[in-house]
Amino acid sequence: MALNPKRSNTAVSAAADAVCPLLNNGYLRLYSGTQPATADTAVTTQTLLAELRWNATAFGAASSGVATANAITADTSADNTGTATWFRALKSDGTTVVFDGSVGTSGADLNLNSTAISAGATVSVTAFTYTENKG
Repeated sequence: MALNPKRSNTAVSAAADAVCPLLNNGYLRLYSGTQPATADTAVTTQTLLAELRWNATAFGAASSGVATANAITADTSADNTGTATWFRALKSDGTTVVFDGSVGTSGADLNLNSTAISAGATVSVTAFTYTENKG
């Protein structure tokens, strides 16, 4: 028999509302290179391009499993030059990973107007949503 669980809107919203507060005052780091296999895998050869900050209240309440980020503080001086390919979202301690995702210009977990980052340039994210899958 196949496993085929499906979650309700209430359940996926509760799951999103449990994850998103972990990012309050946390970090959104953009990297070049290959995204690690899991969010628990350490960053090794990847290059940190920019570090943005989540708001003190990172996200609003989820609806149907979708939480929208409040304002994200831009990095006014990117660390390195490169092509952003993935991101890591961390708690406010700067070491505890919450989740990773892909970066692109469309169809990615985080879509930027350009993935080309230049050292010293301002890097900003104008909108971000976190979605829990219903299954």
